[in-house]
Amino acid sequence: MNIVKESRDFNKIIGEGKCYKNKHFVLNIMDNNLNHYRFGISISKKTGNAVVRNLYKRKLRNIIDANKKLYSKHKDYIIIIRKNCLGVEYKELEKSFLNLIKNSNFSEEK
Repeated sequence: MNIVKESRDFNKIIGEGKCYKNKHFVLNIMDNNLNHYRFGISISKKTGNAVVRNLYKRKLRNIIDANKKLYSKHKDYIIIIRKNCLGVEYKELEKSFLNLIKNSNFSEEK
């Protein structure tokens, strides 16, 4: 998986990109000049301790990897995991994330 790592890239995508939200995630999307998509995942320290935060990041990475065909090349995606994710089943998280991605792709095509 291609990853957005630098803080300035995160800030630029969050500040200038298009934003889509649902009750579990905030998705920021911005065009890039690369020949592939990139992902960045963020979760607040208020959500829980490091073990809990890493668990939800691993779950989200797994969802992202399992659905590679849905992402557009030349895009950067920043996903912010909301506190509402705590205690939610994996299948519901996956459904929520996929709906968000599909809605963003539908909006981008218009």
